[in-house]
Amino acid sequence: MNIRSLLVSSSLMLASTLAAASDGLIAVKSPHTAKVTMDRLEGIVKERGLNVFIRVDHAAGAAKIGRTLRPTEVLVFGNPQGGTPFMECAQAAGIDLPLKALVWQDAASQVWLGYNDPAWLAKRHGAADCPAAANLSKALEGIAKAAIQP
Repeated sequence: MNIRSLLVSSSLMLASTLAAASDGLIAVKSPHTAKVTMDRLEGIVKERGLNVFIRVDHAAGAAKIGRTLRPTEVLVFGNPQGGTPFMECAQAAGIDLPLKALVWQDAASQVWLGYNDPAWLAKRHGAADCPAAANLSKALEGIAKAAIQP
């Protein structure tokens, strides 16, 4: 019984360190500060030839109204080569494009990089078999992994 409990606990801890997914959100832990993680993410996105449309600093916005928010930034990015094939499968997917990534620091000071799972988005829009979703998933996973490398 103790060995079984240990194995279950170990498995859960390992899964939580690799990635967290909730309602289509994939989140990975970053060893960097929120600013460094977002700077790295933005740089990698640009290096890969994607357009950065906007970087939104929610903590700065909160400060403008006298509120405090832990570091929280969104990067909106993409290009027609990735988005158009996805919308050809399901035009309503355009509501979820361009792609977005969120970097935030939680209450325990852990920094996370999260993004919407393209497979989940494809299901949301009735296009679960869309090959473009798999391509976007692969690209986002690679971008996220590169951004959080030590």
